[in-house]
Amino acid sequence: MMADSDSADVALIGNTDLTSSESENNIVNTMVEKGTALLRKIEINVPEAEKRTGKNTVNMQETYTAYLIETRPAESLPEGSVPATPDSLWRRYSEFELLRMYLLVTYPYIIIPPLPEKRAEFVWHKLSADNLDPDFVERRRVGLENFLLRVASHPVLSTDKIFYRFLTEEKKWKDEVLETGFQDKADSRLKSLSAMYRVKNPDKKFTALKLYSDELSAAISQLLRVRARVADRLYGVYKVHGNYGRVFSEWSAIEKEMGDGLQSAGHHMDTYAASIDDILEEEEHYADQLKEYLFYTDAVRSVCRKHELIQYELETAAQDLVSKKQQKEELTTGTVRIFSLKGMTSKIFGQESQEQRESRLAALEQSIQEGEEALKEKNKECQEFLQTAWEDIERFKEQKDRDLRDALINYAIMQITMCKKGIQVWSNAKECFNKM
Repeated sequence: MMADSDSADVALIGNTDLTSSESENNIVNTMVEKGTALLRKIEINVPEAEKRTGKNTVNMQETYTAYLIETRPAESLPEGSVPATPDSLWRRYSEFELLRMYLLVTYPYIIIPPLPEKRAEFVWHKLSADNLDPDFVERRRVGLENFLLRVASHPVLSTDKIFYRFLTEEKKWKDEVLETGFQDKADSRLKSLSAMYRVKNPDKKFTALKLYSDELSAAISQLLRVRARVADRLYGVYKVHGNYGRVFSEWSAIEKEMGDGLQSAGHHMDTYAASIDDILEEEEHYADQLKEYLFYTDAVRSVCRKHELIQYELETAAQDLVSKKQQKEELTTGTVRIFSLKGMTSKIFGQESQEQRESRLAALEQSIQEGEEALKEKNKECQEFLQTAWEDIERFKEQKDRDLRDALINYAIMQITMCKKGIQVWSNAKECFNKM
């Protein structure tokens, strides 16, 4: 049971708009939608990651990474005043996973923002795939902050009390999320697969959406593979320029007139060779933005699977009702349309008495009435899911188009800047040669 003050805080954040707060960390989150609920009330940051050692659930020693979450009121302060000290708590990656699973089950009609990868994928060979590598942990920190900002900027998810507890209560949160019983409500994967193959009238819009999601996943995966191959080759090309620097430097030692020019040219080549590390680190940021939408495609498919399951349950309810009405007709007229065990039993042991028939007929009528109510409810559930899910899908499409366009434009700008730096290095080298 939540305290009254906590309830008031949650109620307060439920019907407001939000503005995105910029992270003051190494990489700024630039792909978060602005203009919904929670972020106008509080700023959310994940400024720090820390390697820790402790015992896991089976009492064995393990090394893991914890992430610091800071929240503070997002109120405009008078000039010169000191901002309030942020509230802070630490979370493990597994707790982020638990939060996302809760959101998936509780809001099946919403495309839930994905978490950053647990282990590095689509990496070029010089990049470590170790999930405790400092560079990987830093990129994951940025991804976890982006995940929180995505949820906080969503018009529905941002009002969830469990999410608010995740941000503000370090110890009680886990008990509260488990008390919701969301794990018991989770649809099994086997059940979802059964619905996918047995549904007779799938919705055309969701079928097209699932196909698009598969194609988008394939396109982004291929793009990330190409980018990793290019990064490998680019790294080699840049580092080979370091050989120019070494050769010019050694050559300058045996020259009098040309020595200074060769030494300066070698220095420019060394600077050029060293710059690739920062370039590829920036590239990883854009790769992570593409990976986010690669993981988003699975969230889209999750919504489609849920719709298939509801549609299958609707069709099953309709088929069950038809079967019961047919049984009633057969019982009323005494005509059996199809082979049944009951029909064979009647032929062998004789017809049932009038009293038995009336009793069965009353039971069937009650069952039919219940079936009609169940069908009506399931039909309503399907229509509501279709409406709410499609509203969120349209919102997601606008976000996706905007984010991917900006990411690709920024990536192109980065490549142009990189090429200009290369031209500048050779232009500087040319000037050095001209002065010899």
